[in-house]
Amino acid sequence: MNKYLHTKFTTILLSFLCLMCKTAFTSENILIFGDSLSSGYGISIEDSWTELLAKKITKRNPDISVINRSISGETTSGGVRRLPKVLSKLSPKIVILELGANDALRGLPLNQTKLNLAKMVELSKTNGAKPLIIGMQIPPNYGKAYSEKFFNIFKQIADDTKIPIVPFMLQGFAEDRNFFLADQIHPNERAQKRILENIWKELEPLL
Repeated sequence: MNKYLHTKFTTILLSFLCLMCKTAFTSENILIFGDSLSSGYGISIEDSWTELLAKKITKRNPDISVINRSISGETTSGGVRRLPKVLSKLSPKIVILELGANDALRGLPLNQTKLNLAKMVELSKTNGAKPLIIGMQIPPNYGKAYSEKFFNIFKQIADDTKIPIVPFMLQGFAEDRNFFLADQIHPNERAQKRILENIWKELEPLL
């Protein structure tokens, strides 16, 4: 009897391990790598566009996992330092790159921002992932020249590296105060579906 139970247990265990191995090889990760705009700042994480995306993807294909490694306050320099380890651990198929806003808000040199973003695109490609870069704008009070240079960075990188781009994450509601928290910087719960709509247009063809 003990021998029978041992054999039965071994068979079940091997079946489970085979299933796990199959899942590991067939699952695909979508990595979201951003700042507070993607970390659910000031709202319930369940209402964030990243969670809405995860639910949408699960309904479409339960084998695809959406993994969010966004950090509030992150700059492109911080992203360059973090990304290699994240890529090595997760081996994502798609990287949604949403960084740069904090560089501009802090008045950091935009040439370095561009180099950092380009480096993260390169790291993603080298790791076998398809990058999707998210474009951003900053308020005009930072100066017209600085604001335009910042906005153009994202398209320049997309053109140079031949990757898809979401031209502007907040397209369609950026000037509507009803879609923002009291700080008038971070999108509120109401804005999250609009953000997802903007991103989904460019993300869906990559799936």
